[in-house]
Amino acid sequence: MQEIKEIGRDINELVIQLADHLKSQNKMLITAESCTGGMIGASCTQLAGSSAWFFGGLISYDNLAKERMLKVTSSSLQAFGAVSTEVVEQMCSGALSYGADISVAVSGVAGPGGGSEEKPVGTVYIGWLTKDQAAQGQAAKVQRFQFPGDRDAVRELTLVNAIQGIFDLK
Repeated sequence: MQEIKEIGRDINELVIQLADHLKSQNKMLITAESCTGGMIGASCTQLAGSSAWFFGGLISYDNLAKERMLKVTSSSLQAFGAVSTEVVEQMCSGALSYGADISVAVSGVAGPGGGSEEKPVGTVYIGWLTKDQAAQGQAAKVQRFQFPGDRDAVRELTLVNAIQGIFDLK
């Protein structure tokens, strides 16, 4: 599991830094969100001028939406579940197929229910993939997190860590 970035950092400031980072590289971001329900995309579009670096977002809360919108295979959903490395890898790839340069995908158990012994509430998988990595046949970088707190905290921590991970992409 990855080190958790805290919410204490102002989300608006983080998005401003993300905007500067992506604009300096002339890159467009796309999001594929499940447990956050569009929070990452909404945070990006709060910033005026985000159309210069934010391509768009897909909210694929239901498994059928993941299959249809992001080309996640039903066999992966059945074998590994929606909250898994394999599904988040496919969500990243599927999102990139729309034409952006970088994708971030999230799927998790925000709670308060829905957790299991293997994937308790707070379990979130976050993935990142660039168009260049995909063209070279690389899979998305996916990390499993175990976030503390209630539903709101899990979703906010997911948002912060998803954005922060974009800075680490090569």
